[in-house]
Amino acid sequence: MLKDDTIAVPQKCDDCPIRHRAVCARCEPEELAQLEQIKYYRKFEAGQTVIWAGDRMDFVGSVVTGIASLTQTMEDGRTQMVGLLLPSDFVGRPGRDGTVYDVVATTDLVMCCFRKKPFENMMEATPHVAHRLLEMTLDELDAAREWMLVLGRKTAREKIASLLSIVARRDATLRKTGMVGRLVFDLPLTREAMADYLGLTLETVSRQISALKRDGVIELEGKRHVTVPDFARLMEEAGDDSDGGMLV
Repeated sequence: MLKDDTIAVPQKCDDCPIRHRAVCARCEPEELAQLEQIKYYRKFEAGQTVIWAGDRMDFVGSVVTGIASLTQTMEDGRTQMVGLLLPSDFVGRPGRDGTVYDVVATTDLVMCCFRKKPFENMMEATPHVAHRLLEMTLDELDAAREWMLVLGRKTAREKIASLLSIVARRDATLRKTGMVGRLVFDLPLTREAMADYLGLTLETVSRQISALKRDGVIELEGKRHVTVPDFARLMEEAGDDSDGGMLV
């Protein structure tokens, strides 16, 4: 369950770095003022559980910074990472008491949380909030379908390239820099986490990243600072064309 580590983040909705992609993207000033009354920020350290599957959720919210994983556990104890929550992604389902997944902070995480019942009431009174959440849910469905292709049909090299392209596109969108020129971002996942998510071994992940670097598809500074000189080439390595078909 959530610990009592609520923190005050000196940040207004108008200054929020994920505002243009979050559930509140189309809110008018008076609606943002309503959200201010029901929101709070929470911080989680890497490895800390945000919510356990089956637990009652008294909040919904958006990832502001960091990454969380969605993990499902089978009856015999085996686990599978089934999704990643990146900045601006929404956590929780209005109208449902809990979640079927464990949500765990993969990196240090900051979330903008809304008290659940007031948020549900606001959805009923503010149609474009509900509409934006529907759009985000459909995007999540598209992402899940694309990830089935990544895990089920792509080679190890294509899997690594696909994950890098996902992170690159999301980073560019959040920064509002577009997909032009060299893309530079920090990979938020360890290679161990990448292996877990992609269904690969750690050795395979390291080998494929080294191969992409050797072939000039990516440049690396340390283990996580990534430069993509030519995004179209990265997309080709991922088995996709340069104008669509990828998750954002």
